[in-house]
Amino acid sequence: MPQITIFDLEYTAWECSMARAWLAPGEFREVVQIGALKLDADSFAAKAEFEVLIRPRFNPRLSPYFENLTGISNQQVIDQGVDFRTAYERFLTFVGEGPVAAFGRDEIVLEENLRLYGIRNARPLPLFYDLRGWFADQGVDPRGRHSCEIGPALGVPFSGRIHNALDDVKSLAAGMEVIATRGLKPAA
Repeated sequence: MPQITIFDLEYTAWECSMARAWLAPGEFREVVQIGALKLDADSFAAKAEFEVLIRPRFNPRLSPYFENLTGISNQQVIDQGVDFRTAYERFLTFVGEGPVAAFGRDEIVLEENLRLYGIRNARPLPLFYDLRGWFADQGVDPRGRHSCEIGPALGVPFSGRIHNALDDVKSLAAGMEVIATRGLKPAA
């Protein structure tokens, strides 16, 4: 049975850091959480889930903005977080051989973190797809939306915490499953 893994990231942020493109001194998009679901590639039904917290190195203290946005606390990262390399390897082990996809270019953030931490010879990410084009082909305009808004846009109420990587990816999967039950539109 063919599978695809969809994933989402939460990474360090400060008030207006997105507007500044993380270009203020000392601002880096250090991954703090990876959430993923392995899906049946035909029905988009969830088969397995993955979640890991990561301790950022350059900004080990999460900003109050980040904590409020994601619900992830400094204490949670201290107690449950692992080093980025460990988290990345666990994620790739979870993914296995199939392709990966995200709502946006999250693979770039993973690559940035590998460079930021000087990690060489890491296993490469499998074939990557940006789901925004796929959703657009299916009649869901992705512009200006976050991954957590896709399920609700297709009539599936959001469950969990917005801007929690695993809950956001569950919203994406719910939207994908709705589209599959309605019948996929061929790519334009």
